[in-house]
Amino acid sequence: MSEKFDYYTILAEKRTGSNFLCSNLNQFKGVIAHGEAFNPYFIGDGSRTDLHGVTLAMREADPLRLITEMKAQPNNLIGFRFFSSHDMRAYDHFMPDKRCGKIILTRNPLESYVSELIAWTTNQWKLGKDDVRETARVQFKMDEFKKHVAEYQAFQVKILNDLQCSGQTAFYIAYEDIQSVDVLNGMADFLGIESRVDGISTNLRRQNPGSLRDKVINYDEMVEALATMDSFNLTRTPNFEPRRGPVVPSYVAAAKTPLMYLPIKGGLDAQMRQWLSDLDQGGELNDGFNQKTLRQWKRKNTGHRSFTIIRHPVVRAHAAFCEHILNTGKDGYPEIREKLRTEYDLPIPEGAVDDSYDRRTHREAFLKFLAFLKDNLHGQTSVRIDAAWASQAQVLQGFGQFALPDMVFREDQLIEGLAQLCEQVGVDACELPENPNQHPIALSAIYDADIEAATRDIYQRDYMMFGYKALG
Repeated sequence: MSEKFDYYTILAEKRTGSNFLCSNLNQFKGVIAHGEAFNPYFIGDGSRTDLHGVTLAMREADPLRLITEMKAQPNNLIGFRFFSSHDMRAYDHFMPDKRCGKIILTRNPLESYVSELIAWTTNQWKLGKDDVRETARVQFKMDEFKKHVAEYQAFQVKILNDLQCSGQTAFYIAYEDIQSVDVLNGMADFLGIESRVDGISTNLRRQNPGSLRDKVINYDEMVEALATMDSFNLTRTPNFEPRRGPVVPSYVAAAKTPLMYLPIKGGLDAQMRQWLSDLDQGGELNDGFNQKTLRQWKRKNTGHRSFTIIRHPVVRAHAAFCEHILNTGKDGYPEIREKLRTEYDLPIPEGAVDDSYDRRTHREAFLKFLAFLKDNLHGQTSVRIDAAWASQAQVLQGFGQFALPDMVFREDQLIEGLAQLCEQVGVDACELPENPNQHPIALSAIYDADIEAATRDIYQRDYMMFGYKALG
């Protein structure tokens, strides 16, 4: 047992070597390393039904109960892995707790991205010493990778800031350092553990040995694409990673016309990308910005204008429900969908929506989704607050970390607003294309006073800031 800490956590992300680190920690006498104790969809790992007598349902109702049980275990220092997608109620408790030891595990984001692609392809997430290795080569996609890096760094910056504000330090360990016995013993010293180890755990093996060239189908294309990125962002994320606007990689600019769109997720992204392309007769859009390339674009495009679009909260919530919960395609959220089906009793089918899913069922399901949103946005669920349903007021504040948009348009006045915008930069406005996102049942078919009241209760700040009224 440690005199320095009552328990500890490993702050990491998927495919950073956290399974291997836990395997090595479990070699130390008096140390227990659990898996993902606060994963919203299971507890510890997929095969367990409880940890220290706390079931998944008990943890969902009171996540701090599990921490209390860990601290109460005699003669052992108990810890767990924690990812950015895990229950933030637990994070908000243990991060300011100076009796909780923090181990921060990092890995080159490119390596972790490729490793995750391979794991999804092979469905092999860890490799025991007697397991047969599954191999695959995967396709690198620049837009996916930029999103991966942005999310990875945002969590690292949050951790760093929270440690600074509470006057704490942490033990930083990189993926490669897990192979060092000296580093592992140094980590034990940090945790206040007297036990030491003589070798590395052999319970797990590296899943994807070899070079990136062996793993990535379009390796040369990847190298060329990565040459446009800041090289410091491709190495392991350091303690002093520069702050960056969390949504800058999603900004999109026209090919020639000096207009830039700042998307609010759950809005009109596909429609506006098509409109920007049409302005320049189908020109290829500029996207994937970081702060450096965004500043360069602004300097190059004198007289530029930027804009974003806000939607009525009911319209946006309904779009999030249809496009991410009902949708079983690539934009769907299957894990959240299943959790809502089982724990919030949403009457939605396991698979794709069919003819049995009628207007009455849709209204009931949407109302229950709104009940979930109320809990979620108040931090009362283990599910992440996704950008698709975060309040628009909060998203606009996030824009201000770099630069606020020149114009904020309302969806119901968009045609007039875009015409004015084009006039300012001296181009003719083109026709607004149809929104490609078609919902199985239109909002107009189910909208009533109950839905309006439930949405207003959730998004009071949006209603107040933007002056929205009930839909006409």
